[in-house]
Amino acid sequence: MAQIPNLDNAPLNFTSLRDQSQKELINILKNIRGRKCLVIDPKLGGSISSIVQTSLLKAILNSSCYFFWFVSPEAKKQEHGVELRHLTADPIQTECTKVVYLVRSQIDLMKFICSHIHNDISKGLQREYFVYFVPRRAVVCEKILEEEKVHHLLNIGEYPLYAIPLDEDVLSFELDLAYKDCLVDGDTTSLWHIAKAIHELEFSFGLIPNVRAKGKASVRVADILNRMQAEEPVNASDVTVQHFCSLSKIFIQNRSQLLRINNGAVELDSSIMGVQQDGKKIKVPLNSSDKLFKETRDLNFEVVVQVRPLAAICIVTAGSTSKSNLHEAGLHGDVNYLQSQTVSELKDFVRKLNSLPEMTRHINLAQHLSTYTSKPAFLGRLDMEHTIVEAQSYDMRELLHSYGFEHMATLNNLEKAGLLKKQESKGNWLTVKRALQLVVDDTDTANPNDISYVFSGYAPLSIRLVQHAIRSGWRPIEDILKLLPGPHSETKRSGFASSPSFDSLPGAPHTADKVGGGRRSLVLVVFIGGVTFAEISALRFLSAQEGMAYDLVVGTTKIVSGHTLTEAFVENLG
Repeated sequence: MAQIPNLDNAPLNFTSLRDQSQKELINILKNIRGRKCLVIDPKLGGSISSIVQTSLLKAILNSSCYFFWFVSPEAKKQEHGVELRHLTADPIQTECTKVVYLVRSQIDLMKFICSHIHNDISKGLQREYFVYFVPRRAVVCEKILEEEKVHHLLNIGEYPLYAIPLDEDVLSFELDLAYKDCLVDGDTTSLWHIAKAIHELEFSFGLIPNVRAKGKASVRVADILNRMQAEEPVNASDVTVQHFCSLSKIFIQNRSQLLRINNGAVELDSSIMGVQQDGKKIKVPLNSSDKLFKETRDLNFEVVVQVRPLAAICIVTAGSTSKSNLHEAGLHGDVNYLQSQTVSELKDFVRKLNSLPEMTRHINLAQHLSTYTSKPAFLGRLDMEHTIVEAQSYDMRELLHSYGFEHMATLNNLEKAGLLKKQESKGNWLTVKRALQLVVDDTDTANPNDISYVFSGYAPLSIRLVQHAIRSGWRPIEDILKLLPGPHSETKRSGFASSPSFDSLPGAPHTADKVGGGRRSLVLVVFIGGVTFAEISALRFLSAQEGMAYDLVVGTTKIVSGHTLTEAFVENLG
């Protein structure tokens, strides 16, 4: 199955965005005539694979006599004369006289490029070099190239890839270091990139008239967005997205991304997927193109690992298979029969449906998750999350004793980012928790009636704020908003008149919020610092509720988990 997601049912025309990004990349490659070696920043590999089918890119490269330098030495692959490598410090081995770098604006990557060029010069190799920055060139990077005396040897351009559709309702700005850059390093460049991405969306889909922001970074993005509109105005009469709600990440807990999905795919040991290849990894696509994944992705993990939902999937899929075919295969399509089966028996059932290989994949994944979520380490993590929600605290010395003093720099970064905070007085958390009903007792995870189902009783604070924003506005909870970190703002952008409260902005469903053809209006919810899959699931739950006036589209700097969020702050001492 393709890793590239199916966007046919997206509430916005994400296909056109993807096609445009694909076209721009292909034009960059085609405009550099002759044989060439394409060297790609490792972090861009997943991004590129989300907008261009690997097979299509290979076909273009082969037809134009390109060499494609991708991934890492251990993942070396030869296919139709195409070598795949990621950019590393190692010199490039190629006979091509033209080398094309596709990179983010990162200083360490500039040093790699300089090293490559110096190595070529020392060997007397004459090559033409091209550097395309994604999404935008940076002065500090060009300064490095000048200091290393290679800038004059480079042809420099930009590949303006500001937003990537990861699914029908999810856009990623692919700024995985935005949180650390802003809060620890004081570099706010990523906020400009976020505003630019949103403004580019406005050029495609019309001006967003209502903007609500919570958190210092979000308010800053809203201000930059207004400046961009003043400098490069979008026609205010063209409106597709009614509201833009931006949230700086306040804090994150995550149980959802147990498989560490990245750019619509996950890498797993082959044994998990029933393939006996010791030590081998298999990349498994997981996005809306997979109908079974689309059915199960928003379920609580406690439900996913049970046999009953798997049986339901089998029943739904078996329903599309003729009864005569099931009978001939010796299968029973009866609901009660399937619900009574064990996971092992269900796997045997699925194996007989040879036309539905995705089912085997999902049964294997569910069995893996069932094993993982029953381990003491996972259960201990759940206990710790519960402790945090109940507002119990840890002493810094206790953390240092637990993790070791070599993690002092990491803990310091987490403290700068606000993820660890010394509690010098009684906090506001209990007040916020009660007022916003963040903890819901007796949550039915199988048949949910509230967003708290995603965390088995805890409603994500970020999504509760969105829920209030689209139902009644933020004015009724303004006192609570003031207890949360950072300022909040609201703007009516059609005439750039800021209003003192949310009463002037439509909050509850209104007939006026309907767009042409009776379709629901759109709300773009942007998470600065990252969003978890659980929060996305909670938004989808809101959007699916009866009487909801809006379709909700997620924009995020990156999809994160507890692991990937803290990973950005880790510093190794010594």
